[in-house]
Amino acid sequence: MSVRIEKDSLGKREVPADAYYGIHTVRSLENFTFSERRFQPEFIVSLAIIKLAAARTNRKLGFLDPEKAEAIEKACLEIIEGDERFNDQFPLDVFQAGSGTSTNMNINEVIANRACEMLGRNRGMREVVHPNDDVNRGQSTNNVIPTAIRITALRLMDELTDSLRKLSRSFRQKSEEFEDVIKSGRTHLQDAVPITLGQEFHAYHTAIEKGIRRLEGATAGLHYLGIGGNAVGTGINTHPDFRAGVVSEISSITGIDFATPEDGIEITQFLTDIAEFSSAMKLVSLDINKIANDLRLLGSGPRTGLYEIVIPAVEPGSSIMPGKVNPSILEAVNMVSLTIQGNDLVVSNAVQAGQLELNTHMPIIAFCLIDSMKLLTRIGLIMATRCVDGITANRRRCRSYFEESLALATILNPYIGYDEAAEVAKKALAEGKTIREVVLELGIMNEDELESILNIEKLRSPAYKRKSVNVPKD
Repeated sequence: MSVRIEKDSLGKREVPADAYYGIHTVRSLENFTFSERRFQPEFIVSLAIIKLAAARTNRKLGFLDPEKAEAIEKACLEIIEGDERFNDQFPLDVFQAGSGTSTNMNINEVIANRACEMLGRNRGMREVVHPNDDVNRGQSTNNVIPTAIRITALRLMDELTDSLRKLSRSFRQKSEEFEDVIKSGRTHLQDAVPITLGQEFHAYHTAIEKGIRRLEGATAGLHYLGIGGNAVGTGINTHPDFRAGVVSEISSITGIDFATPEDGIEITQFLTDIAEFSSAMKLVSLDINKIANDLRLLGSGPRTGLYEIVIPAVEPGSSIMPGKVNPSILEAVNMVSLTIQGNDLVVSNAVQAGQLELNTHMPIIAFCLIDSMKLLTRIGLIMATRCVDGITANRRRCRSYFEESLALATILNPYIGYDEAAEVAKKALAEGKTIREVVLELGIMNEDELESILNIEKLRSPAYKRKSVNVPKD
């Protein structure tokens, strides 16, 4: 392998001749070999957006000559547009120095060396385009990494909410399809008052919609960028107009409204805005996990479970039991939801672990937050299209459980009182009869009266009219 020799304050290192990265990245590859985790491409693009915005701002402020600035800007655009030549140029482990200096320098070197090429010079010629003095001008890793986290989250937000809205619509459509399917409700996993399958699915729809609103609300703080604050947020060594200029350029590049923060020192120390957004994703995952568990339970069987719904088969369920079909998508959703919850715990602990002027756990915060966004996005789409859209109601089973439920005695309360209704339930249980059978047997009501009370429209509504019924006494 041919190499080039690069030098820094610590000495010399061999760098692959065809690499766009440089000596700092090589040192990081030597130092940080904890895992196979690498920053997501979306995060790298956000870093390139920052470098592009900084180059444009520095050119306008007179800190970069036009030719050099143009080369840097073109290199940034190539990364943003997904040029394949850079696919293997960001090889660093996310477990690295806590501010993310290694990754910031990685992209500085890649951009600088590509700019050198565009200017007709060789990679590694720092005197032509310098990764620190030119590409990183006006910036500090301490602002670059958290700014990239915020940009990435907002860039991915539309795809995330679109996916969750697809899931929400699927539940709403099923709620309409199942609106006339009466069944037994269950609390504490015991028989409870009637509900429709449509009402259950509408509750799932509502939960997802509330989750989307929480997510959208949690993005408010992400629109403030600390870029230009430099090491501790004071803006030392930065032109007074750089902060506003670079934030304006980022807004222009992304089409997202960003602003400078009220307090540059606070936004450098505290990453609570990011933790809030992570927490909002966790809350959505909690609801989705609960829904997945409900659907698995409702679809359990087919002979010895509830089997009130039929979950679409997507693969054979067993390597040993012929004909077995499992709720595979929902089980995968469970695991993804747990991963999102775990990611949030990492983010929360990392956010509170900063000391004094800087948080030193930013790389893992970035990785976990973006991982959660991408996982939650996939949940919405896959759960909707591979599971919910194909669910059908087992109407006969739902009706059977409804008729057999002793909780139907609750419906009699307004008509015959709690004590008499309890006696009806007790007799039904002791004799293995339904509430309907006992009520008719005792002459409490006739068939028409009972049918009127058990009308599905009345059961779906909390409103009722008290009716006097003569109950035979022993």
